[in-house]
Amino acid sequence: MSENRETLKIVVVGHVDHGKSTVIGRLLYDTNSLPEGAIERVKRISKEKGKPFEYAYLLDAFEEEQKQGITIDTTQLQFFTKKRDYVIIDAPGHKEFLKNMISGAASAEAALLVIDANEGIKEQSKRHGYILSLLGIQKVYVIVNKMDLIDYSEEKYHNIKTEFNEFLNSLQVTPLDYIPISAFFGENIATYSEKMPWYQGKPILEAIDDIPKDQEESNKPLRFPIQDVYKFDSRRIIVGRIEAGTLRVGDEIHITPGNKTTKVKSIEAWVKKDESHVVSAGQSVGITVEDEFFNKRGEIISHKDNVPVVSNQFHANVFWMGKNDLVTNKKYKIKLATAEVEAEIKSILKVIDASTLSGEEQAKRVKINDVAEIIVQTKEPVAFDLFRDSKVTGRFVIVDGYDVAGGGIISKADSLVSAKAGFEKDDLYLNSKIFEEYYYSVQDNSIKNVQPDQKLYQVGDEISLVGDTYSYPENFDIIGISDQVVVKIRDSKIDDILNLYEYTYEQLPLINARGFGIKVSSVNEFNQLLDEVNGKDKGKLRTDVEFSNQWFSFAQYKKIKFNEDSVYLVEYNI
Repeated sequence: MSENRETLKIVVVGHVDHGKSTVIGRLLYDTNSLPEGAIERVKRISKEKGKPFEYAYLLDAFEEEQKQGITIDTTQLQFFTKKRDYVIIDAPGHKEFLKNMISGAASAEAALLVIDANEGIKEQSKRHGYILSLLGIQKVYVIVNKMDLIDYSEEKYHNIKTEFNEFLNSLQVTPLDYIPISAFFGENIATYSEKMPWYQGKPILEAIDDIPKDQEESNKPLRFPIQDVYKFDSRRIIVGRIEAGTLRVGDEIHITPGNKTTKVKSIEAWVKKDESHVVSAGQSVGITVEDEFFNKRGEIISHKDNVPVVSNQFHANVFWMGKNDLVTNKKYKIKLATAEVEAEIKSILKVIDASTLSGEEQAKRVKINDVAEIIVQTKEPVAFDLFRDSKVTGRFVIVDGYDVAGGGIISKADSLVSAKAGFEKDDLYLNSKIFEEYYYSVQDNSIKNVQPDQKLYQVGDEISLVGDTYSYPENFDIIGISDQVVVKIRDSKIDDILNLYEYTYEQLPLINARGFGIKVSSVNEFNQLLDEVNGKDKGKLRTDVEFSNQWFSFAQYKKIKFNEDSVYLVEYNI
């Protein structure tokens, strides 16, 4: 393919056995895009196996496909017309290969959705239509294949068109056209078919040449996710791939979610011949900026007049492919552009039957191969775009344990929501982490702590006294020294929350806001503790080693367990 010619990516989807591979094979054949000798080789293999030659065999490059007779992976092939070059993405049709289809379709600008004229519209046909709509692919031709099996019937063609249009229009998808073809006999592939004089549209190759290209990524608003920051001599070089837009030396840039503004000082190069003052979408680059900010992986650089959304909550449509169901109130990892952040599913709004668009409202779980509308809340604010505005910064994957278990696109941004965890009453708030767990990682020989419970508790709520690595008595008091708040626990429930200086020591066990025992056993010792607290800077108490060693005991209510490092929610390493 020529580097100077325009390239369009098209994904081909369809129910298994509806002739998708034959359509693609025919496109390759009719555009003379096959490697030299490919036709003869496939004919020879077909003859040796006692099978008639079929164009679909041109795509059966995988041994597994030859065994099963079905397309099992996403295959990208190239062909060309007089107008431009094409990358055609062959996406699997079986439900169990939905994951591969999504990964392939995500990079396409247009789609061919193949339907068997004889079998008609199947559940998987509708499922693929739904997924294309969720991926934002609006340039869709519906290919009504195998017209030879229904004697090229205009009536049956129109019946399929009417039925499928009703479904697709409900998804806000309006096909560019319905093209009746016979891929096996080459009808309406490269030239008009005399077998269907009633069809007034164009054959496939002419039709796809009419598909307009998306706006060039370099002309879109700047999106430069930070991959890393390298330090060379006195320079801190921000590196990553420009996903959209153009960046120049001297540009004023905005960095989110940190909300920092600066200017591009330089665009770095390894060798002098590669030096440039301008870089665009698709280039991996390193830049320096005028101000010495702390920048990190996951932040997004944009121009000041068009910045991404920053929030810790958003609505999304997801495809679930995990072995375990997707559920609420469980910790997952979200990977969005270069950002990786802990998150949980706050609500499953609807699990959708893609064949009918009906679904279970307020469902409790999402099962494998389900499509769902959900609300995601991240542990910290992240920068992103709505998928309709930017595909790269508007889609994400969900990691369950070590496995990529789902993919999603962001449909709506919510306002920042409170991520408080701890105890609250009126204007009193204790930022407590008494439920954090401690593990010794045998993989990297370090102690790590995780915070599985991030609820906001109020008076009357019951708490868990026993965790994986902690155990508390039924009655005790939490002393928030820095926040100057006390939480009284009686019979495993929150009895009261009050100011530290309104509290009277009741000879019950005391712990601090992290769950460490406080070495106090008398009123005199408690008063001595308060006297020391009053004489110190509250902001420095957290890092006062001498004070901590004098008053706190880690092992009184907590322990450390060995772990294979399967817990990924790490706050810090000790």
